[in-house]
Amino acid sequence: MQQAKRKNTYIVGLFIVLAAAFILLTSATESDINTNGTAPVKGLSSLLNNTLPVYTNLHLKELGLSQTAFELALKGWAKLKAKGEVSKDIISICDFTQSSNNKRLYVINLATGTLLFNTLVAHGKNTGEEFAHYFSNKPSSLQSSLGFYVTREAYTGSHGLGLKLIGLEPGFNDRAEERAIVMHGATYACKEFIDQYGRLGKSWGCPAVPFEVHEQIINAIKDGTCLFIYYPDKAYLAASRLIK
Repeated sequence: MQQAKRKNTYIVGLFIVLAAAFILLTSATESDINTNGTAPVKGLSSLLNNTLPVYTNLHLKELGLSQTAFELALKGWAKLKAKGEVSKDIISICDFTQSSNNKRLYVINLATGTLLFNTLVAHGKNTGEEFAHYFSNKPSSLQSSLGFYVTREAYTGSHGLGLKLIGLEPGFNDRAEERAIVMHGATYACKEFIDQYGRLGKSWGCPAVPFEVHEQIINAIKDGTCLFIYYPDKAYLAASRLIK
């Protein structure tokens, strides 16, 4: 008799657990579950909806910024912001689909909807000539690394004022600190160099910017902003969790 009673109690308990699980699953809407089955970052949709109009309002298409690069940058920034990995509403985008002769760095204040800087930026020596094509996370590769970074403190080094960068994407840029990949000013990142050689100068993998504006840019984006280096590399686009 007692054995039958315990069995009935077990069945009732199991039923309650299964019923609770069913309610939780059925109460989740399609927007509550990502394609990989994980819960989305809270507030992500709101962040994206509030900032997507910036692309049109700032005429970024006319300035050469790929809409794909902007939207992916925004998606990654929103995830990082919602998780507290970046603390500010400033995003910097290096659009390496463009010629190095173009002003392909865009620094945008998403909170105010203003374009803070639009200027030249160099890619790595072994990443390409006028155009970027090859990317690496390996030390001594002298190539640029794709993906999302968070900026840290500014410092004074061999190039003057520099900015520490922490790569956030395993396998693509998470060795940036080991490789001493930083933002710094460079005399080869200027129009005069382009006029003489037909292309911008190249770094050892750092996103080097014109020397005459590097201090202003670094001071604007230091201490917790998002930097995104974009190129439509198939391996990166397939693997990055921040742009899904």
